[in-house]
Amino acid sequence: MVNFYIGIDFGTSGARSITINPEGTVVAETQFPFPTLTDSSEWVALWKTALFTVIQEIPVNVRRQIQRIAINGTSATVLLCDPQGISVDSPILYNDSRGATVLELLKKISPPDHCVISATSSLAKLIWWLTVKTIDIKQQQLGCLYFLHQADWLGFLLHGKLGISDYHNSLKLGYDVENFSYPHWLMNSLKSLINLERLKLPDVVAPGTPIATITPEIAEQLQLPKTCKVCAGTTDSIAAFLASGANVPGEAVTSLGSTLVLKLLSKTPVNNIKYGIYSHRLGDLWLTGGASNTGGAVLRQFFSDFELETFSRQINPNNNSHLDYYPLIKKGERFPINNPELLPCLEPRSDNRVEFLQGLLESMAKIEAQGYQLLQQFGATPLTQVYTAGGGAQNSTWTAIRQGYLNVPMVQPIHTESAYGSALLALKKVKDVN
Repeated sequence: MVNFYIGIDFGTSGARSITINPEGTVVAETQFPFPTLTDSSEWVALWKTALFTVIQEIPVNVRRQIQRIAINGTSATVLLCDPQGISVDSPILYNDSRGATVLELLKKISPPDHCVISATSSLAKLIWWLTVKTIDIKQQQLGCLYFLHQADWLGFLLHGKLGISDYHNSLKLGYDVENFSYPHWLMNSLKSLINLERLKLPDVVAPGTPIATITPEIAEQLQLPKTCKVCAGTTDSIAAFLASGANVPGEAVTSLGSTLVLKLLSKTPVNNIKYGIYSHRLGDLWLTGGASNTGGAVLRQFFSDFELETFSRQINPNNNSHLDYYPLIKKGERFPINNPELLPCLEPRSDNRVEFLQGLLESMAKIEAQGYQLLQQFGATPLTQVYTAGGGAQNSTWTAIRQGYLNVPMVQPIHTESAYGSALLALKKVKDVN
């Protein structure tokens, strides 16, 4: 009998499962696209449906041999639940910035430059619930309230153990990943807002840690073995990094999507809120990075997909255009330049559209190189090679241009799907995570 392992990704547009064998070979894939919802209270029911659907659509002969499951969710998508795991309010999604109303309070209670000082952090959302919606919460006749991340709650639906999280999802809640504990400043601050006997923060374990076997009811409903274990998960972006195959200090993943996101594996953590830089723990290593507002969204302002492909083939990456742009779709940059007033620079505009595209690609490559230089300037392990994910990874001309600026080998990721990274967590084949 062959054992199999499921990784499930809850991203921004849908859920996806990838099942692998002990060698890491994909044996099944399923997906559940999310419809457009106008009522945020519908998310909870939709997530449950999506979770069960992506498992039930795995061939039953594979399902009956699943040994472990790991789930990733979008970072800082959170819920507040009663002791039965029922959401007492609509979940707050990863990109919801209502926490801006409590930023001044966050700055007072948090250490300077901490990553929780953000309108979209998990802690900002919790503080919002406890202060702005305090009357609504207090009217709930409940024994206690459980604060959970999306991946925590989805795992609970399978194993029934409420209130367990991983240290990737818990970083933006304020969890101290260096000392493996909730810091005193956090607990003292929450104590001033709510009776801590009424608020249950999740117990935090390492990503990939087996939490419990699935419940007998779930085993029967989903036709899974009663011995199948659910593991602590991670965030979607870290799962994508794990899927790439990068696992040695100095290796990095650049995501060329609508924006430009850099992640560098380092022996030492780097944190600098001024540039939006913070570090996730990966066992004894650290995943540090930042995100620029440049990227594919700028290219699509000027070129169709067909034009991007056609014009790129006409570019000689060895001949520099000498055009110097800072491609943005609107005012403001965060990394590697932190300037909310920085204006897009797209002039002088070449009449030759192939040359204009070359100038844009070269300028983005310079920004990428500057980003990695900044991470190393702040103490990250020197860059040795770069894996590329996202739609831009398919552009071989852009890859050649980028290599000229980065001066390190460019490597194709083994896999690009976050679900595959979570499957590796379930298989326990991610080096240095546990």
